[in-house]
Amino acid sequence: MALAAIAFATLSGSVHAADLVIAMPNWSSGQATANILKVALKEKFAIEADAIEMGTLIAFTGLNAGKVDIHPEVWLPNLDSLVKRYVTDASTVALSPIGVPAWQGICATRSAAEKYGVRDVADLSDASKTAALDTDGDGRGEMWIGAQTWSSTPIERVRANSYGYAETMTLLEMAEDVGMAAVDAAQATDQPLVFACYAPHAVFKLHDIVRLTEPPYDPAKWNIVLPSEDPAWLSKSTATVGWDAAHYHIAYATSLRVRHPDIAKFLDRVKFDPEEAIAMSYALQVERQDPYEFAKRWFAENSARVDAWVKP
Repeated sequence: MALAAIAFATLSGSVHAADLVIAMPNWSSGQATANILKVALKEKFAIEADAIEMGTLIAFTGLNAGKVDIHPEVWLPNLDSLVKRYVTDASTVALSPIGVPAWQGICATRSAAEKYGVRDVADLSDASKTAALDTDGDGRGEMWIGAQTWSSTPIERVRANSYGYAETMTLLEMAEDVGMAAVDAAQATDQPLVFACYAPHAVFKLHDIVRLTEPPYDPAKWNIVLPSEDPAWLSKSTATVGWDAAHYHIAYATSLRVRHPDIAKFLDRVKFDPEEAIAMSYALQVERQDPYEFAKRWFAENSARVDAWVKP
């Protein structure tokens, strides 16, 4: 709650300088989309928006409380519980009907798959194979499972416990830039590495990556309790199958439909495809383009397309 209070104090100061607040995620495609929306709101609606980086839980709390207006990438099924709470039950948050298809899972470098036989999630419980993933000599392999603020990260920890590879692997939580730098280094030196992955993402444009096979999603075997729901979330959760098919949507405060109905209609029409999301990720993460400068260039190249989203 202290973090939420600090975030809302920051937001309260920024609302005076802007008409709307966009919650900006700490991953590249979300940052690009947040800034594209910021530019579009200014150019097409003469609305100033602040894009402020914050975690998704704080963003949803802000949307519910009227402190945040837009979130550019709400991933499902990761955030199903928050969607039920705020979209379905409270009706304070709305989701755009248009989503971007995505998937989530575990990936390996080609070296890990072909030289060391790490091809299936079951291989991560085989100490004779995960020994190749041990870089610090403690007898356990290392595996990046996401950033601390991501909704997928605790779910990956549940999956590690449920599958059993929490016993053979050290699960690392760190910023995506650090996790992807490790992938870059492993590829450059032909070293084995396993990591949590999702698509669309620039890593698949950069490297020859192998997705580990897993049992297909089965809702009867997927029981996830999030840390925000119960302090004993880890012991109460199980997931012995792969992720369900994923997609992500723009979310916005339903009060926008009254305050700015034209903007709500615009947000319901915004549409990106996976290839564009990969290009966004590549521009920000690999080319290190500034998110706002990237968004201005994107808008200049796609102004007519945005017009179609804006039309009455």
